[in-house]
Order: sequence, then structure tokens, then C-alpha cells
Amino acid sequence: MNTLRRAPEEASSIGNRVSFARWAPIPARLIVGYGFMAHGFAKLNKGPDAFAGILHAIGVPGPHMMAWLTILVEIFGGLAVILGAFVWLASLPMAAVLFVAIITVHLPYGFSSIKIMSVTNGRAQFGPPGYECDLLYIACLAALVLGGSGPFSIDGYIKDRKNSRQK
Repeated sequence: MNTLRRAPEEASSIGNRVSFARWAPIPARLIVGYGFMAHGFAKLNKGPDAFAGILHAIGVPGPHMMAWLTILVEIFGGLAVILGAFVWLASLPMAAVLFVAIITVHLPYGFSSIKIMSVTNGRAQFGPPGYECDLLYIACLAALVLGGSGPFSIDGYIKDRKNSRQK
């Protein structure tokens, strides 16, 4: 049988997967964007000086400036990803924040982000997180940059407008 010809039910199954595939970036945008914004607002809530103190303790140069830059990247980068706005541009500083976190904080603790140390009073006690989640965030950002932001995104709207003007 010719491999290019498919049974009708198989062809419709492939068509359904293709039509659903365009929606795949939306959950990635929502969780990555929300995750970054949550971390940024947590730092802002505790006070940028507290985060600057942590950065100073681990030897980051210009800790106050870097604290504010990190907070701004997390909040505005996260919002850009949720909206699907200039994701390719927002991803660069976001990935940089993640790489710095891997090198300065998570690397000594290994790969796994979940390390159950003990159970006390029926509750799990966890050790310090590894770099696993940071790599997952980087992978999602890379997928969004390479595959596009998907529907309901500002990037998609801009692309559609540009394409309609060229016709």
C-alpha cells in the first residue's frame, strides 16, 4: 500500500492533531508567565532590599541593581509571555535570570527539584531544590520562541496583520 495514502479515519485523526497542535503554546505561556510573575511579586512583596541581601551574600555584583532588574524581568517578562507579546525578546533576559539562578544557587544541589528529606507530623520536609525547574522553564521559553506564541497572542496578531498587508 502506498504510504502517502491514508485511510479516511487515520487522515481525520492526523488533521485533528494538527488543528489542536496550534493551541499547545497557550498552557506553556500561562504557566511560565504566571511562574515568573509570582516569583517577581514575591520578591517585591518581601522587599527588594531582602533579595538584594541574598544576592550580596552569594557574591552577585551590584546586588541592589540586580535585585531590581531581576524583579522587573520576572514581572514584565512573565506578563509578556502570558500575553504572547514579543516573547522572543522577553525570553532572553528571562533565560539569563534562570541561568544565573542555576549557577549561583541550584547547581550544588543537583538536578532534582524535589528532595524529600523526612516526614514530620504527616508532612513532607523538602531539601534545597536543584536546577530541574529552571531547565523546564528554559525549555518552555525555547519552545515558545521556536514554535511561536500560538493563538490569542499579541505576537500572533502582529504576524496576522503583517501577512494580511502583504497580500
